[in-house]
Amino acid sequence: MYRKILIALDNSPADESLLPHVAELAAHFGSEILLLHVADGFAARCFDSLKLAESEEMQADRAYLEKTAAGFRAKKLSVEIKLALGNPPTEILKAAEQGRCDLIAMAGHGHRLLGDIVHGSTITEVRHNTDIPLLVIRAKKK
Repeated sequence: MYRKILIALDNSPADESLLPHVAELAAHFGSEILLLHVADGFAARCFDSLKLAESEEMQADRAYLEKTAAGFRAKKLSVEIKLALGNPPTEILKAAEQGRCDLIAMAGHGHRLLGDIVHGSTITEVRHNTDIPLLVIRAKKK
C-alpha cells in the first residue's frame, strides 16, 4: 500500500514522537523511506543565489539525517536522505512528488491560533496542496 514514505523531520524533539510510528508502518508494508529535512535559515534560503558555503546549521542537519537513517537501516529498512533548502511546505511537496511518495508523515506541534500566526503551519500548507495521504502524529509534550 505504501511503497515510499516521506518523513518530514524538523530536527527537534517532536521527531521522537513520529519516527517509531513510521518505522513500524514501513516495516509492515516493506516501504522505502525518504527522510527529509528542510533547512530554512538565511544561508539555506540564499545558498544558490549568493553561492554560499554550507552553514554549520546545515552541516548539523545533514548529520542528523545520517544518524536517523542509520537507525532505520539498523532495522533493515531501506532509507534515503535529502536535505532541502528553502520554504518547508514547498520543499516537502516537491520532494514527495519527485520521490513518488505514497504517504507524507509529519509531527504536529499542536499550535493554536496565535502559535500558527506566529510560527506558521507547515502541515496546513502541505495538506491543502497535495493529494498524497498525510499522516500527522502529535508530538509529545515534554
